[in-house]
Amino acid sequence: MGDIVIRRVYDAEPGEGAAFLVDGMWPRGVRKEDLKLNGWVRDVAPSPDLRRWFGHRPERFEEFRLRYRQELDRAPDALRPLLEAARRGSVTLLYAAKDTEHNNAVVLRDYLRDRLTTA
Repeated sequence: MGDIVIRRVYDAEPGEGAAFLVDGMWPRGVRKEDLKLNGWVRDVAPSPDLRRWFGHRPERFEEFRLRYRQELDRAPDALRPLLEAARRGSVTLLYAAKDTEHNNAVVLRDYLRDRLTTA
C-alpha cells in the first residue's frame, strides 16, 4: 500500500504513482492534455449543494468534513478506483481550491486512509 498525497492542480509536479483529479468541475485554465491523469473521479467530489453551502469558508470546514464523509459513505463505487490504486502504490489527489488546508481533497485523503487501514 502506498501513500496518498494531495496537490493543488496548478502546483502539481509529476509525482510517483497514480494521479486523480477529485473535483467535480474541470479546473479553469488547465488543458486536459497538460495533466497526466489516471482518472478524473468527479463522482467523489462533494455534491453541488454541499459545495455551495461550504463556499470555502474555513469556519464551516468541520461541518463540511462531516457532511462530505457522509456523502462518501454513500458512494462506494465512485471510491473503488482510488482505493484500488492506493492498494497498489502511491496516489496523488489533485484539486483546484486555493485554500490548501480547507478543501475536499483533505477530507477525501483522510477518508481513504481510514478506509484502507480498516479494510
